[in-house]
Amino acid sequence: MRRPAAGPAPPALSNTHNFHANFQANLHANIHARRNPLVSTTAVAPLTTQDAEILVTAARRAAEAAGTAVSVTVLDAGGHLLAFRRDDRAVLISGETSTRKAYTALQLDAPTADLVDAVQPGGLFHTLPTALDRPLLFIAGGVPLRRAGRLIGAIGVGGGTPQQDHDFATAAVAELG
Repeated sequence: MRRPAAGPAPPALSNTHNFHANFQANLHANIHARRNPLVSTTAVAPLTTQDAEILVTAARRAAEAAGTAVSVTVLDAGGHLLAFRRDDRAVLISGETSTRKAYTALQLDAPTADLVDAVQPGGLFHTLPTALDRPLLFIAGGVPLRRAGRLIGAIGVGGGTPQQDHDFATAAVAELG
């Protein structure tokens, strides 16, 4: 019996594997920080409604420049709504998708664009969307917000393509600084 020829070299680590390693490291750091409150005593200003309005305006401006009508949701660190806006021409479901994207980015402290592969068959979180009774949505467009290294909230954009929504959200985060 003849053996098959050696195939190509194994692929580099996948995005899912990289996400898994980063997720575990962040989870460990967060647990350690909660057990040891002396790890960080620096007060960090929370996300304000003024910050949220800056984010909404910036995301909508980016979407308008691309000719796309969107909905934008901004949540604080506790998952509470700080700002929401749906363009008049945006599809109705974009309001729900923007909110779920923001919630997912906040709960998993990762851009939803980085989580898409993790919920595919064989992915790290393959069963997560159906295992939890939470409004999670694993489509690009949700981005966590950090200040001085701390999670302070999240933004979600819905209404464009997943890549557009991600780009609009990241443009807003960049404008907030």
